[in-house]
Amino acid sequence: MTADPKALVQKLWDFCDVLRDDGLSYGDYLEQLTYLLFLKMADEQYELLGEERVVPEGLDWPSLLSRSGADLEVHYNEILTKLGAGDDMLGVVFRKARNKVQNPAKLELLIKDFIDDHDWLGLDADLKGDAYEGLIEKTAREGARGAGQYFTPRALISAIVDVMQPDPSDRICDPACGTGGFFLGAYESIVKRFSPLDPDQRDHLRSGAFTGWEIAELPARLCAMNMLLHGIESPESDSPVHVDDALRDDPGVRFDMVLSNPPFGRSSSDSYERENFWTTTRNKQLNFVQHIVGLLKVGGTAAVVVPDNVLFEAGAGETIRRRLLHDCDVHTLLRLPTGIFYAQGVKANVLFFERKEGAEHPWTRDLWVYDLRTNKHFTLKQNPITRADLDAFVDRYKPGARHQRVESERFKKYRYDELIERDKVSLDVFWLRDESLEATDNLPAPGVIAAEIVEDLEAALEEFRALAESLEGVGVDLDEVADLGDAE
Repeated sequence: MTADPKALVQKLWDFCDVLRDDGLSYGDYLEQLTYLLFLKMADEQYELLGEERVVPEGLDWPSLLSRSGADLEVHYNEILTKLGAGDDMLGVVFRKARNKVQNPAKLELLIKDFIDDHDWLGLDADLKGDAYEGLIEKTAREGARGAGQYFTPRALISAIVDVMQPDPSDRICDPACGTGGFFLGAYESIVKRFSPLDPDQRDHLRSGAFTGWEIAELPARLCAMNMLLHGIESPESDSPVHVDDALRDDPGVRFDMVLSNPPFGRSSSDSYERENFWTTTRNKQLNFVQHIVGLLKVGGTAAVVVPDNVLFEAGAGETIRRRLLHDCDVHTLLRLPTGIFYAQGVKANVLFFERKEGAEHPWTRDLWVYDLRTNKHFTLKQNPITRADLDAFVDRYKPGARHQRVESERFKKYRYDELIERDKVSLDVFWLRDESLEATDNLPAPGVIAAEIVEDLEAALEEFRALAESLEGVGVDLDEVADLGDAE
């Protein structure tokens, strides 16, 4: 049995290259592995551990092993169709599932020589979880059609979790959970910091601690499988991952902590007119900020990744920033470097805040801004961001002792009265000089410059798309506007 998660990842990944010859993408391959790993693990729970049967007999792993060729392909299609109807983890993993391995011989090889070759439950949670997590990350890196748009860099997740310090009793939510990175980061942090857990803590952490929403089917199933492989929930559990648009309404439950990286892309077809929102807007990120505030208990804390436009956009953006600074203690802003996300053209930040009870006075007193962007250059492959690159931020944050913070070159404090007087209450504050603008000797490598140009162009294109969408239906004929301009 392979005892190294990296070796296991490589073995499974090598077979992906075989299937790519048949037109299967990285994301498609990972999706098929998800279905098959689930069936194999459910069989091991029943056969090796004596637990109750989760997958009906005749639709289970042994039923696949007993077939070959076209008969195997037909039966596999039948399994996928019948298992996706429930609301438990089984239903989330198999909802709308279909077989994309069109070559029956290769499907048989994948099942019998790759998946069946390991007792997955015999691997400890770290090994099997790390192997699967490695596959997700590899998919994000290699395939534009893969999991990249739902994948938050693990170095960033680790730093956020380290400063947020989740507790074993916390209920933790991610309303845009993607493949579950924040859940796994919080889980591993709690186990590391609080072991040995008492029975109640352990039970809560394994079932009940995490709740997520994900609008897209693929990342939702990857999240469910990822949690299972890390020992969170069980195949027959009610799923903690809801496949739905989180912004649609208030779920009516409140959480101790929200950790989230909502999807990028500015506008939505819906404006989400909700009673608990401060204002109405089609900007998805602004809506997620409002939604996340509503998800928190009084005293609950949040860390949310937001693009730059959330910090400076006028109109609804200004309204939301005013209310956020007043109703919450918005204490920290981390300005992230470019080149760290798999979605290109992203300039993002992490907002850290605590929800407070209603009061006439503003709860935010000081916003501490850490600039990890200016004069920092990262790329996804040549120079990816690592956890060590975030060590200085974590140290300066002073988890659990924020009153001991001191300013530094990259860490500055802004008082509430300074922020509220800024144009449109913009939180887009910076003070460091960009060295590349002062001397050509300080310019980054040509490849880094080219990557940053691509990101800037794609960000600009996204802005133009948002503008075009906002103009839809307002009765303006753009050709007429152009003609008027020519006449003048």
